[in-house]
Amino acid sequence: MVLVLLLAAVLWGVGALMGAPRRLRWTMIGVLYLAVLIEHLVLPVGNPLREATGGSASPWLLFGGFAALAVIYAAGIRWLKARAAPSPAPAHAPTVGTYAEGELERYARHIMLREIGGPGQTRLRKARVLVVGAGGLGSPALLYLAAAGVGTIGVIDGDTVDASNLQRQIAHREEDLGVPKVFSAARAMSARNPFVTVKPYHRELTDEIAAELFADYDLVLDGTDNFRTRYLSNRAAVAAGIPLVSGALSQWEGQLSVFDPARGGPCYQCVFPQAPAPGLAPSCAEAGVFSPLPGVVGAMMAVEAMKVLTDAGTSMRGRMLIYDALYGESRQIALTRRADCPVCGG
Repeated sequence: MVLVLLLAAVLWGVGALMGAPRRLRWTMIGVLYLAVLIEHLVLPVGNPLREATGGSASPWLLFGGFAALAVIYAAGIRWLKARAAPSPAPAHAPTVGTYAEGELERYARHIMLREIGGPGQTRLRKARVLVVGAGGLGSPALLYLAAAGVGTIGVIDGDTVDASNLQRQIAHREEDLGVPKVFSAARAMSARNPFVTVKPYHRELTDEIAAELFADYDLVLDGTDNFRTRYLSNRAAVAAGIPLVSGALSQWEGQLSVFDPARGGPCYQCVFPQAPAPGLAPSCAEAGVFSPLPGVVGAMMAVEAMKVLTDAGTSMRGRMLIYDALYGESRQIALTRRADCPVCGG
């Protein structure tokens, strides 16, 4: 085997000196390997050429098998890295401060609004918004943020698309089953508006990454369905000094607020000092949810986010909207900061 390995090294070295591409050099070594393998299969036992190259085909077959596994493993790693990489900006994406051909027409209905206009649309294009969760609430919020031209949209979620999601999570399709939700949502956003930059993070939000991740964004939308992530998003948003648009669902009812202590409002933990006891606030999987309800509340989350970014109208800062889809009723309650809040108090 030493002789063959020496020949392989010589082929590689000569190819390098001649400037041959790596792919060609690997092809030459592959041809050498096949020649040795064929020689062992064709020549009789005891042949001097067989003896000089190991005496048996078995070690070469094992060697080839391990090499094939290594190649498959490397290809799999490259594929996973490509899937996890942020979506690159489209080739025709405009630079900050300029609009590409077709963009002004796309956003014309926004620009016509007195409360937004050209300056407001430019703020949206320069904005960086993170959405936590690409499910029922995240799906409509992400699609509307992209359609409205929010320049950079991040989405973090560690889940994959399941058949039970398709009843209400409108960013995902039948053909997305088994696909990470962040990539399915990124595909839908890019299809809706190729001028926005989408950054998918296929992982759960954890204490280890929250602070650094939130520091890259101007505003965060929390559309998750568990209290651990809601409290974590609140702590990270308060620490970063950025607004948090929070939505929640249960069966026929949804709620929405903007938590922004940096600008005088309360934070999430001011209103909900601690998570409810198990069973008192069941998830959608446990209690069910009316199909259009996430679309209604998720769209309102996008509304509040864009109002904050453009300084249009009056946001839901310091207020909570509660919407009852079963009876077509909505009401608002005033929210105040708690001086003893462990997150934003004092």
